[in-house]
Amino acid sequence: MQSIEDKILTSLKKSGRGVAFTPARFAHYGSAAAVQKAIERLTENGHIIRVTRGVYCYPKIETELGLGVIYPTFDEIATCLANRDRTLIAPAGAYAINKLGLSTQVPMNAVYVTNGEGRKVEIRNGRSIVFKHAAPKTFAFESSFAQLVSIALKEIGKDNLTQEQLMTLKRLLNQQPRISEMDMKLMPTWVKKQITELYE
Repeated sequence: MQSIEDKILTSLKKSGRGVAFTPARFAHYGSAAAVQKAIERLTENGHIIRVTRGVYCYPKIETELGLGVIYPTFDEIATCLANRDRTLIAPAGAYAINKLGLSTQVPMNAVYVTNGEGRKVEIRNGRSIVFKHAAPKTFAFESSFAQLVSIALKEIGKDNLTQEQLMTLKRLLNQQPRISEMDMKLMPTWVKKQITELYE
């Protein structure tokens, strides 16, 4: 009979390297304490790595360029935590602007809005993920694209959009299904007006 440790490792190998996970993923293998202990042993043996408190990874190893361990992205870690906590999240702040392609600056830390509790999760090398509680309206969007556009434009501000950003946004809007009227109603008036003008 396979141990919990072996079952976890077998499952991870089937999923492939690079997947971020929490112990809750393997709750069906035994008690929370037993699963946690098995994960701790796998970490000590070097089979998996601890990404942050409560999040682990069966890591990708890049050998051609000598980069070594490829850590999960902000989105992968944040999604992993959101799934565990059964909360909704969306990129926010400078991270949302970068995700939408309206800025080439990659922030050191990633900010997400959530319908859960606000908190800060330390990752590595001084980097972190920040979750900020937001009103339910933020998560009422039908389209994640519309949600991201609304969050990013509110962060930039009505009078701070550059011509380059407007052209990039116009191109993005034409590449995606047209934002529904229902989603438009969830946006600030000036954001809705700006998007409507770009569609014309």
